[in-house]
Amino acid sequence: MAIHGTLATMSVSDLLQFLAAGRKSGTLKFSRGKVVKEIYFQGGIVVGANTNDPKEYLGQVLIHYGKLDEAQLQAAMEDQRKAGGKLGEILVAQGSMTSAGVLEILRIRTLDIIYDLFVWENAHFEFFDAEPLPSDLIRIEVEPTTIIMEGIYRVDELSRYRTLILSDRAVLELAAGSAGSHGVSKDVRQILQFIEKRMTVAEICYNMHDSSFNIYAQLFDLVSNGIVRVAEESPASADPFTELTDLPEDPAEMLWLARRELKDNNADKALDLIHRMILAQPKNAEHQTLLQEAETQFVKQAYSQLSPQSVPKILMLPEALTEQQLGPQEAFVLSRINGEWDIQSILSICPFREADSLRMIKSLEQAGIIGF
Repeated sequence: MAIHGTLATMSVSDLLQFLAAGRKSGTLKFSRGKVVKEIYFQGGIVVGANTNDPKEYLGQVLIHYGKLDEAQLQAAMEDQRKAGGKLGEILVAQGSMTSAGVLEILRIRTLDIIYDLFVWENAHFEFFDAEPLPSDLIRIEVEPTTIIMEGIYRVDELSRYRTLILSDRAVLELAAGSAGSHGVSKDVRQILQFIEKRMTVAEICYNMHDSSFNIYAQLFDLVSNGIVRVAEESPASADPFTELTDLPEDPAEMLWLARRELKDNNADKALDLIHRMILAQPKNAEHQTLLQEAETQFVKQAYSQLSPQSVPKILMLPEALTEQQLGPQEAFVLSRINGEWDIQSILSICPFREADSLRMIKSLEQAGIIGF
C-alpha cells in the first residue's frame, strides 16, 4: 500500500496515528525543498529515522549537546577524511566519547529528526509499504503516540513563541536596565553574546548548532523576563532565483535546460535551475537525483580551481563588512574564516551542504569580501 500527499491535507500526527493503528511496516518519506527525511516503521512502531539535512548530522548534534566543540569536530572530520570510517567510531577510537555515549546521542538525534517534522509546512510525504530497513540503521523502538504528544506540544509552543518573535529575521537587543548574562546558563550566555553582535534568530540557530524550536524557546523566555527585546526585523535575503530571467515555465523544458547546462559543465547554472525546479515540484524524485549529480559536478569543478587546503582571509575592514547584505548562512561561513582554517576545515563544521558552502565561499570571493 502506498499513500502520498502534502502536510496541508494530512498532518504528521494523523500520518503517525494511521500507520500505528494499521500496524504498518515500511518507510514514511518527507520532502521539503532539498531536505528529505525518512521515518522507519515495523508493526506500527517507529524504529528509526534518517535525514539529508546537514544541520542534523551527527557532528552538529554533538556540538549542540556539548559533547564536542567546533575545533574538536574539525579535527575528527580531518581524521575521517584521511582514514575513512564513521564519525562515531573515530570519536570512540580517539577517546573523545564512549560507544554508549555515541549511541545515546544517535538515538536522541533520531527523535529530533522526527520532532522537527511537526513544525514543517507545505511538505510532501509518501509511504512505501514493507520497504526493507537500512542496514546501518540505529534502531530505536518508540510508540508513535509518545512522539505525537511531543510533536503537538512543539507546534503549540512555537505558535506561542512567535507572538513575541515573529520570524527568523528578528534581531534582538539587550533591554535597558537588564542584568544581562548574570545568573544565567552557559547556553543563554552564549545566546546573549550573539544578540550583542546583532545576529538574527536564524544566525543564532546556526551558531548554536541548534534547532529553531529550541532557540525560539530560550529567546521567548529572555524577552518575557525583560532581559532582551525585539529591536527590528532584518530585510529578507535575496531570492537566488530572482536573477534568472527568460526561463521556460514548462517543467520538462526546464529539466532539459538543466541537463544541458550539466552537459556543458556549467554546474553552477544547473544548480540554480534545479533549485527552482525543486521549489516548484518538491516531491519530484528525478529533480532530487539531478541535484545530487549537479552538486557532485560543482564540488569537483570548485576543487579543480581552488585547493581544499587553501586558507581564505577576510579582505574588508569590520566597518565595511557591516554594510554588506549577507544572508544568515553566508554570515555563518564568513564568521568561520579566521586566516588559519583551510576550506576543508571550514566546511567540516558548517551545517550546510558542501556544494552550498562552496558556492557561498565563491560568492564572498567574487564580492571582494574574502581572498586567498
